[in-house]
Amino acid sequence: MQSNQDVENNHDVDVMLSGFDKYIPDSWMPYWEQIQQFPLLGFVLVTILGYVVAKLAVLIFSKSFNQLTKLSKNEVDDQLIEILKRPIFLTLFFLFLGVAVKTIDLSTGLERGLIRFLASILVLVWMFRGFKILTLLLNTLSKLTHKYEIIQPKTIPLFDLIGKLLLIGLGSYILLMLWGVDPTAWLASAGVIGIAVGFAAKDTLANLFSGFFIIADTPYKVGDYVNLDTGERGMVTQVGMRSTRLLTRDDIEITIPNNIIGNTKVVNESGGRWEKSRVRIPVGVAYGADVRQVCEVLKKCATDHKEVLDDPEPRVRMRAFGASSLDFELLCWIAEPVLRGRLRHELFMDVYEALNEAGIEIPFSQHDLYIKEFPPQQSTAKTGS
Repeated sequence: MQSNQDVENNHDVDVMLSGFDKYIPDSWMPYWEQIQQFPLLGFVLVTILGYVVAKLAVLIFSKSFNQLTKLSKNEVDDQLIEILKRPIFLTLFFLFLGVAVKTIDLSTGLERGLIRFLASILVLVWMFRGFKILTLLLNTLSKLTHKYEIIQPKTIPLFDLIGKLLLIGLGSYILLMLWGVDPTAWLASAGVIGIAVGFAAKDTLANLFSGFFIIADTPYKVGDYVNLDTGERGMVTQVGMRSTRLLTRDDIEITIPNNIIGNTKVVNESGGRWEKSRVRIPVGVAYGADVRQVCEVLKKCATDHKEVLDDPEPRVRMRAFGASSLDFELLCWIAEPVLRGRLRHELFMDVYEALNEAGIEIPFSQHDLYIKEFPPQQSTAKTGS
């Protein structure tokens, strides 16, 4: 036994699917009444008329939009027109086909079922064409990176999935309404299932959303050299929706879930105005050394090295009067952060050799022990009896 809600839904659908006669102009009504006296002939004539009208409508649509998009430099407009031709044709043709079905003397249930079937096909056609339109728009927007940074080739799958789910949900809702099914219970069930899936896959969803915001915010990109506060350091080799991969200096690839890296302090050594990176070489010289000469020697070590950049220019700074040394620091720039370890090694060796050649002493920690006096020795000899 149907509920009151089901009866109301069926009545609304019947009103929506019936009543084609009211769309026929009054001047055509006499011809329509004569055609209805010959059901099969009326069915064929209306079907042919619908086919011709649909073809003409598609032709007019194509010509009109081709004129509007003639000045366009991309092919998106042409592709969109090609996608829309089929559903526009079927919409008009099925409309006339529904009218043709009304000319045949069929039972109310069969007639209603045929019209609902045609409407369901139209809903599916538009839904699948919507998938193609969505993909076309996302691919187009991803190329306009200066306007839509959030839509990139790597975020397209997420937007595509969300868009398709929305289209499927809308299409399913319309289909249920067409067939007189109350969608309220289905929506409630879908909500419960969605909550259950969300709890079961919360880690996966957290990684996906973190990956989405990492790609959209771009704190780093493939090829950057990054340091994490968890201790990992290396070059980014892949930024995915679920995880980020780093290649360390030991040629070991580390896979870090985006949920973790999204809540971690990331030091991007390749970021900033350029990819150049500054190297600091601390140097201590003995008190009494010629500080001007020290600056010249240290700067020459940097300028003579072929992999140290001339722009910005190397510089030397005296930092402090240390406990046992005058503390200097050599500052120079290198092309890539990945070269830091090797160039620091080479510069330390060059600085040591240059200071030795210049006769500048490099102090080191020395401790002198002064003994004021020895404690008196106690005699342990025993006298004989």
